[in-house]
Amino acid sequence: MRINEIFYSLQGEGHYCGVPAVFVRTSGCNLRCSFCDTQHETYTEMTETEIVEAVCQYPARHVVITGGEPMLQITPSLLAALHARGCYVQIETNGTIPLPDDCQVDWVTCSPKHSPVRLDHIDELKVVYQGQDMSQYDIYEAKEYRLQPLDTQSEAHNRDILSRTIDYCLAHPKWKLSLQTHKMIGVR
Repeated sequence: MRINEIFYSLQGEGHYCGVPAVFVRTSGCNLRCSFCDTQHETYTEMTETEIVEAVCQYPARHVVITGGEPMLQITPSLLAALHARGCYVQIETNGTIPLPDDCQVDWVTCSPKHSPVRLDHIDELKVVYQGQDMSQYDIYEAKEYRLQPLDTQSEAHNRDILSRTIDYCLAHPKWKLSLQTHKMIGVR
């Protein structure tokens, strides 16, 4: 598998915000979003055994497989090996590629972009908000709905988007505010 990096930190977003987690960041994506924070050009080829061993070097057993787009590379055997080692597996995906058959994932966070979602199950729908028409997300069923303000790298613009995100959540209480707390507290 093409792995961009494996690191240990706190989950900074969504339902599991604050939970110690091992992040397995895959390389490569079928979308090229302008606001993506992953360098897709760099990777190390790793076997599933090497990935599991790297993950298990850390004390936490919450594993976040993210990207890029992890569905391009995820396999039932990798997930089974992680579960066999006592891991709880969360996947963060754009949702454009269905989960392969026989893949056992404990929590699916879907962050749809500009393409149709092709997942049968979503635990957490996370929308990166920049003022877009939110009615396009009404078709998705999820346990939780999160609205995350787009980080534009401009403090003034970010304050404006945050204010509009808060206003939207207050007017539409189905949506919960999701902040990138890892950036706020200075961790990866």
